This record gives sequence, C-alpha cells and structure tokens, in this order.
Amino acid sequence: MIIDNKKLNNLLKEKGIVKSELCKALNISSRTLAKISREEEVRDSVTQKVLDYFNVSREMLLKINNIYETLKREMENKIGGGLYYETEIRLTYNSNHMEGSMLSEEQTRYIFETQTIGEISPNVKIDDVIETNNHFKCVDYVIDNAFVDLDEKIIKNLHFLLKQGTKQAQMYGAGEFKKYPNVIGGEKTTSPEFVEKELKVLLNEFRSIKDVKIEDIVEFHYRFEKIHPFQDGNGRVGRLIMFKECLKNNIIPFYIDDRFKAQYYNGLKVWEQEKGFLLETCLFGQDLYKQILDYFKIDY
Repeated sequence: MIIDNKKLNNLLKEKGIVKSELCKALNISSRTLAKISREEEVRDSVTQKVLDYFNVSREMLLKINNIYETLKREMENKIGGGLYYETEIRLTYNSNHMEGSMLSEEQTRYIFETQTIGEISPNVKIDDVIETNNHFKCVDYVIDNAFVDLDEKIIKNLHFLLKQGTKQAQMYGAGEFKKYPNVIGGEKTTSPEFVEKELKVLLNEFRSIKDVKIEDIVEFHYRFEKIHPFQDGNGRVGRLIMFKECLKNNIIPFYIDDRFKAQYYNGLKVWEQEKGFLLETCLFGQDLYKQILDYFKIDY
C-alpha cells in the first residue's frame, strides 16, 4: 500500500504533530518513515496502524491506483479473464511478436491459460515458447515491484527472467550486460565497456524527476534503447520498464501494438529530431489500454 504524502501531511496538520512524533507514537522505524515520505509501498500492518491512529478511511490516507490494485488483486488471487489476464496476453504477445516470435495471440493465450504448449506450427522456435512463458513471469515481477525505485538490479532481473533457458542465455548469459558491440536499426549503441556508467547516469537523472510524466518515461525508453545494455532482449525489457513506471507514477499504462511496430521503431530512430512520432505511438497504446479498462469498468 502507498500512503499519499499530501494526505498524510494534511492529517498531521489537523492533529498538530509532525512525522517524527507519529513514528514515535506508532513505533515505526526511521527507515519506514523514509519510505512513506518517498511514497514507496509499505507493509499493510504499517498502513493499518496509521489508519487506526487517525481513524480515517483508506481514501483519506492512501494513494489510490485502481489499475495497480486491480492487477495486484487479480494476480494474487489467480483471477482469470480480467484486467490482469488481458494485460499478460497483450503485453506478452505484442512485445514478443515485434521481436520475431511466430506464436499467434491465441497460442499465447493458450500457453498462459493452460501452462502447456498445445498444437504449435513447425515454424515456431522453442525459444518463442520459452520466452512467452518467461515474459508472463516478467509481467508478474513488474506488478510485484511496481513501486520499487528503478535501478540496475531490477533491470537485470527483468532480463534474467525473460532470457533464462533460451539459446541466447547459453551464448551470452541472462541478466548480464553485453560483452560485444551491437546495433539497433542500423544505429550504433553504447560500447560494452561504457554500459554500466551510462546506465547509472540515466537512472540517476530519471530518479531525480519529482513529478514523472509519460513524456519522461518515453524519454527514458529512448535513452535506454540507445544504450542497449544487453546482447538481446533490450526492447522487451525496455517496454516492461515503461509499464512498471506508469504503474508507479499513477499514469495509465500502455503497450505497443505489433501492428504499429514500424511507427514505434521509426519513432525511436528520429527521436532526437522529432519526439512526437514515438510519443504519439505510445499515447495510442495508452488509448488501447483504456479500452480494456473501460470494458472492465475500472476507473482511471
């Protein structure tokens, strides 16, 4: 649960105390206080203590993110056919298909629903199936860690989850930065020896933004893909990061529909000259996700 800092400050002002006094009264550690101040997720027991102390409803204290709460609840309770289910399928099918997976959307659904392969056409690679199942785990990881500050560990964990068990993992490793130079769309990327340094700069700059907007998330994505820290899987990891940061910052998430991958790749290519192409593609993906939210009658 996330305690809304503004709401908490209002309650403190009404009671005539400061946060340090609240922590002392409730026996909350300074570390937990810091997490509350940064609007990071805290234990349910801590939140309940604060609610009981002020004797207020959840709406009076918590930062309500209906999309995240629905995804989290449905994931934890294994509820099928809802927002979580559709999110898993849309993100996994489209992101993998953009990278050459031969699995259809229906085959992707079948794998998610049954955890079995079913009938697969001869042109489907084994790695397509492995990465589909792995991507489902990545989406779960994103939901579980939505409110954790983005860092190198999260990025490497996403890559490890995505690539474990694949042929590329045997060749280059899973969760490890690239060892050889690579290109994207004919453009040079960061040399392996500078990846860690440039990624650290990017993360520090992104975390310093006080009020993250969708434009900031798309900007991060472009710069992340420009660095291209892994030998393979950069696009999928990058798109998962965008979904995570939308959840964290209470922004309506989005996915890139495979039908518009040409616009997406072109947007990345011309970003420094014209940011509108990539941003508009992402905003269209947001409209597609809104249609799912509307169908399930989830407020946003």
